[in-house]
Amino acid sequence: MAGAERGEQSLMRLRLLAALVGLTLGACSTPAPLNEAAAQTPPATQSASPSPAPAPVPAAPAAPAPPMVVPPSGVRPVVGYPPISIGSEPISGNTSTLPVPASPVVAHAAAPGQGLLPVCGGAAVQGGLVVCRTLPGANVVVGTQSLAADAAGFVVIGFDRDAPALETVTFQLGSQLASHSFEITPRTFRTTSVDGVPQRNVTPDPEQQARIARERVLINEGYASRADISGYLDAFIWPVEGRISSAWGAQRIINGAAARPHYGIDIAVPTGTPIRAPAGGVVSLVQPDLFQEGGLLMIDHGQGLISVYLHMSRQDVVVGQRVTQGEVVGAVGATGRATGPHLCWRMKWRDRFLDPSLAIQGLALARQTLAPAQQ
Repeated sequence: MAGAERGEQSLMRLRLLAALVGLTLGACSTPAPLNEAAAQTPPATQSASPSPAPAPVPAAPAAPAPPMVVPPSGVRPVVGYPPISIGSEPISGNTSTLPVPASPVVAHAAAPGQGLLPVCGGAAVQGGLVVCRTLPGANVVVGTQSLAADAAGFVVIGFDRDAPALETVTFQLGSQLASHSFEITPRTFRTTSVDGVPQRNVTPDPEQQARIARERVLINEGYASRADISGYLDAFIWPVEGRISSAWGAQRIINGAAARPHYGIDIAVPTGTPIRAPAGGVVSLVQPDLFQEGGLLMIDHGQGLISVYLHMSRQDVVVGQRVTQGEVVGAVGATGRATGPHLCWRMKWRDRFLDPSLAIQGLALARQTLAPAQQ
């Protein structure tokens, strides 16, 4: 009896061992599916005996890639875009205590194989600007503005005081099309009151209004300048050093009445203080005595970026003159609608008012991003 039990146990062990071997062989011989669909799709034909594996087929040479075409809805992050923190007043105190911008970007040709999608740097902030690099000659559409990247592929883009949260810019060259959306950092602006302004400058009579309208035509002509230069690549400097008496973008209350926002930075310095060009450019307007602005000067830095100087006591340059960074272009005064000597420094990109202090910061950041690698 004991021998029969031992024989039966041995037989059961043999059967169990055979079952385990069968499971192991089945697991190893079943290929893992490439995906769920492949696992559920049976082969078109089945054969009782396995067929020999086909000989490998040499891969065909890859065809050259067609030109990159990005749909208008494509969005690419800005490469190397440095963050910038902006409060209601990005600058304060004395301009002489602010850091000196880094050395300028050297204009250079587009790198071989560079695509239409831009590399950008600067301050995507209300009142700020960025510089982008794309293919030379590419058409760039920003809002209602259409412009072309220069011979090195650079293009300037400015954002108004009241810019929306998102600005989409398109780039096109031939059949290639790309776009980039900038997220615009919002700002808050304080309200400031200015009293003691001559009332004729606040509520001008009909004759004075007609004069202002005539002068506005001249001002618009100065803003319309489009010099084929790249002064915006210079390391912008402050035109004067002094106490900042009024920040950019503030809502103005003049003699108790609401006025338009202040689109300049006021720097309080004595009459006669030399004003220096913050960057290279071409003089686009010189007016010695406008009703509101007083002595006025404009410098075109290229790509529609215009810097403006108000209330001057004199101008030392003429329309069409090329100026270099640091060159004296005139002197501070208290002409026009002013309660004391100061420089009101403004900046505009095409139809958008910019904060000059943000232009300095934004262009410095752009240089860090777009400067060519040192050899």
